[in-house]
Amino acid sequence: MSADNDYLGELDPDDPRTASQQIAMRLRAAIQTGKLKPGEKLPSQPDLARRYGVARETVKAALRTLHAERLTISRQGSGTFVRARTETPVGLRPHIEAAFERPHVSLDFAGFSGETLHNMLVEVLDKIRLGRLTPESLKVRIMMCDTSTTMALPRRVGTDIAEEAIRERAERITKRSVDSIIDIVHELADLGLIKSASAEVRVHNLAPAFKLYVINSEEVFFGLYPVKQHTIRLNGGEQADIFDLLGKDSTLFHFSLNDDSDTSSSPQMVKELQEWFEALWETVAREYRP
Repeated sequence: MSADNDYLGELDPDDPRTASQQIAMRLRAAIQTGKLKPGEKLPSQPDLARRYGVARETVKAALRTLHAERLTISRQGSGTFVRARTETPVGLRPHIEAAFERPHVSLDFAGFSGETLHNMLVEVLDKIRLGRLTPESLKVRIMMCDTSTTMALPRRVGTDIAEEAIRERAERITKRSVDSIIDIVHELADLGLIKSASAEVRVHNLAPAFKLYVINSEEVFFGLYPVKQHTIRLNGGEQADIFDLLGKDSTLFHFSLNDDSDTSSSPQMVKELQEWFEALWETVAREYRP
């Protein structure tokens, strides 16, 4: 395979995922970051098998995953191609990892608590500690709901606003997630593992309806928060039925600035959502105090 395909990388022997999962992750990231463009042909199965040192069946399993995610189509006798439209539900982590392979990384997040962001980002930042990812600069901005004030959600079933105990629970979750991200980013800078690193957090009083990730001002991941009823345990052991925002259940849709197909709205979505983030950040959002 030529140097043009170097973005496909190599298999990581320390990665707990199977070879087919790693291959699918690499190809998925290449599609969603525009390195493999809509309509472009993927490397052949024999080429992929040789590159990664695996059997053809392993490559086929990876390609079946991409086909199931509606990222690719197969043409009999011609090979596998990137679908013309890629604004489909996707997983976020491969794109974050691909972004951190670049020398300069920026990540903007807007949402409710940052819990899902923390769970995903910590794994990537650990790879910087291990020297497996080596960005020169990192800028993280987090904008979230102020859980210390009156909130419409989450709240106990049958009430109009969140009572103090539910707000305190939401605040604990938020502080645990966001403070940890701040600490890790600053630690990486203090250890000299990243030349320049910052993590800024601001809060606002708007009711959260969606979560938004903007990566390097080039890619956007957008998903609505499902509101569901479930039972939680408050301090003191009391159980409460609440209406809650379940970010882990959000379906994320991907938009890329590099999608230049005639029918795609991706570039406009990236532009509009980045401008929305900047406007809120500079106006009604205020400093978060850890």
